[in-house]
Amino acid sequence: MSERPALLLLGLGTPEAPRAREVRRYLAEFLDDPRVIDLPAWRRRLLLNTIILPFRPRRSAAAYRAIWTEEGSPLLLHGLALRDRLREALGERVAVELAMRYGKPAIAEVLDRLQAEGSDRVVAFPLFAHTASSSWGSALEHLYACAGRLPCPPQLEVVAPYYAHPAYIGALAAVAGPVLERAQPDKLLMSFHGVPERHVRFTDRSGAHCLRREDCCVAPGPALRHCYRAQCFATARALAAALGLEPGGYEVAFQSRLGRARWIGPATDARLRALPGEGVRRLAVVEPSFTADCLETLEEIGLRGREDFLAGGGEELTLVPCLNSDPAWVRAVLAIAAETGALRGLLP
Repeated sequence: MSERPALLLLGLGTPEAPRAREVRRYLAEFLDDPRVIDLPAWRRRLLLNTIILPFRPRRSAAAYRAIWTEEGSPLLLHGLALRDRLREALGERVAVELAMRYGKPAIAEVLDRLQAEGSDRVVAFPLFAHTASSSWGSALEHLYACAGRLPCPPQLEVVAPYYAHPAYIGALAAVAGPVLERAQPDKLLMSFHGVPERHVRFTDRSGAHCLRREDCCVAPGPALRHCYRAQCFATARALAAALGLEPGGYEVAFQSRLGRARWIGPATDARLRALPGEGVRRLAVVEPSFTADCLETLEEIGLRGREDFLAGGGEELTLVPCLNSDPAWVRAVLAIAAETGALRGLLP
């Protein structure tokens, strides 16, 4: 069998069904990851088994039901659609697969299938542009572990973080631009997934930069190399420039807090409640840290966030779709992946 390289799309995952049983299984795997809840194993599992898993699955299942489609999970459907469009673009030259860090399709099973089909060189493409330990770091750690358990581990290569890559920014602008043109919002809110403040501080080896000064995310320094929050602001600046927005025409916030620890801010939910009082009647929200629409975009912002904004006196909230499988995103994935050694010269 002739060897051909593979492009492996890495998503975070989704429950198999919007029912408490399946959501509990998904949350048990997700929240037991020490990169997500960075506590000693015994404390993490005590928290899971006594506080989170007895109660949260039923509430989360109701939220999933609000956004579930007849075909299944939006996150999985968009991931499969992106995979299929990339297959169409690449033909037989490159194998293309989708795998999830949590749930199915499982990374271990996909790697095993790729190797059985003759792909010993694998380029991993995380479907999240920013290098948080709880997403990028966790997915790659698990990928390496799964690859290492194979009798003949594949040659792995990972695309570089692409939070400011022109192709990624161009795709975001291509999707958001027409929506903003139609909506004519007073302001654009760029909402990124949040992380605990301690996760940001862990990446600052100096201990003197991140979250130690007001301008920490723009002030030059080696700490910015791995800082998730700084990467989000870099994406926001690049996207604002691509859309031709003035500094006052947009702002950045962070969503999806979990637990009582301090998370990076400002908080999206607080800003959604406050913006109407600041004169913003028509708001658009884009979520660049999510490449596919999912619970956090469709339910957290599209439903609950819209309710908060309207209850505070806002008139209209327009949710900009994620990149999903838009042709601009397909082209961007190809452009970013083409910079890797294994795929250089093979992609259109």
